[in-house]
Amino acid sequence: MRLRIRVYDMAKSSIEAGQLETSSLMVTRQRSLINRTLHVGRRWPVLPIVVLAVVIVAAIFAPLLTPHDPTIGNLRDRFTPPMWQEGGTSRYPLGTDENGRDILTRVIHGGRITLIVATTVLLSGLILGTTLGLTAGYIGGQVDELIMRIVDFTLAFPFILVAVAVVVVFGASVPLIIILLVIFGWGGFARQARAMTLSLKTADYVAISRIAGASTPRILFRHILPGIMNTMMVLASLAVGGVILAEATLSFLGVGVPRPNPAWGLMVSSGRDYIRDAWWLVVMPGVAIFAVVFSINFLGDWLRDRFDPRLRQL
Repeated sequence: MRLRIRVYDMAKSSIEAGQLETSSLMVTRQRSLINRTLHVGRRWPVLPIVVLAVVIVAAIFAPLLTPHDPTIGNLRDRFTPPMWQEGGTSRYPLGTDENGRDILTRVIHGGRITLIVATTVLLSGLILGTTLGLTAGYIGGQVDELIMRIVDFTLAFPFILVAVAVVVVFGASVPLIIILLVIFGWGGFARQARAMTLSLKTADYVAISRIAGASTPRILFRHILPGIMNTMMVLASLAVGGVILAEATLSFLGVGVPRPNPAWGLMVSSGRDYIRDAWWLVVMPGVAIFAVVFSINFLGDWLRDRFDPRLRQL
């Protein structure tokens, strides 16, 4: 009898030990999976890339993804709440505005306008600012003085005041907003390009190219430009958020994208009078602005850490 009890106790202890070992192994695997996930999330900006990819795809295929017209609504459906709120419907997942227009449709089409403005402004500002900064830093003298004084003028002049005055005279339009943002946005690129050019033009390989008879454009764009391009691209990625906020601010003030075109800043401005009873008019485009700007800034920080050896994360 005692022998049976001992055998039973040993078997029970063995089973409990096996269960404990299995449980410990499962916990270890879960911790390992969590650590790998955190490592990947830290090493690669997965969430920002996903957010930006969704916004870009939605903006490109906006007419195919949205069943409603972004500028025409049904007054019978005005102020319809989001579908998860009482009175909402799946026909309007994010609700409707004061004119019965679908909020989701307007947010998606507003993203298209935002991406067009941001891409055009950044490419134009990057090309113009980098070219002038290279020229100023390499040539120096009066050329450098003239370009830098223009940069100081554009950075010191009140942008909002100029935008309001210009829109009052010429009327609001998307091309006009793009031109204004380019005029007041290339200065930062020019300053950074000039500073790096002043450092690189004294490098040995540049001096050898000059002695070998290379022309000034060849030295600038073949030897100096590749040395500053990584930094300029990181600077451009960090400037995207500022451009989007500037466009949203102008639209919010009524001097940006003209009505009834869907723009995130304009949607926030139109919905602020109804924020008590129809909070979704302001919250939905506000969340879109926040998500895109936050993702781009996060991605810009990651690019800076990857390209700068002093900040590179292992």
